[in-house]
Amino acid sequence: MAAIASRFGQHLIAPDGGLDRVAMRKRVFEDPQAKAQLEGILHPLIVEVALRQAADAPAVVFDVPLLTESHHWRARVERVLVIDCAEEVQVSRVAQRPGWSAEQARSVIATQATRTQRRQVADAVIDNSQLTIAELNASLRGLSRHWRGPVEESSA
Repeated sequence: MAAIASRFGQHLIAPDGGLDRVAMRKRVFEDPQAKAQLEGILHPLIVEVALRQAADAPAVVFDVPLLTESHHWRARVERVLVIDCAEEVQVSRVAQRPGWSAEQARSVIATQATRTQRRQVADAVIDNSQLTIAELNASLRGLSRHWRGPVEESSA
């Protein structure tokens, strides 16, 4: 947080000491240079922590939202699973989060890799456009058995 405050200003730090995500999102999507600077601060830290936490694990799942754009991740993993959904479903889900509108979601989606690009880097794709959490878990268990063994069920 200190590096972010130093680079972008204390006004982007929320009263609880966390990032004011709404203000930062507005800033980085209005200014590509600010986005690159934020990624330059965050991405090395995220990679360091993720790899340290995964160091001794027999199997690890990394959730990398920008895997297609972050080419170095592909070289660090054995397989890539893309959990995909129709763009309108994605927009609807994002717009339900605090501080998001459908227009903002579409704007952010437009800056990211396309569905086709994400699917092209995948070893497997699960379409989550209409799945319940139970159905998604069943799909994950089936893929896990196919790839390496049982997987724990998600509760979220």
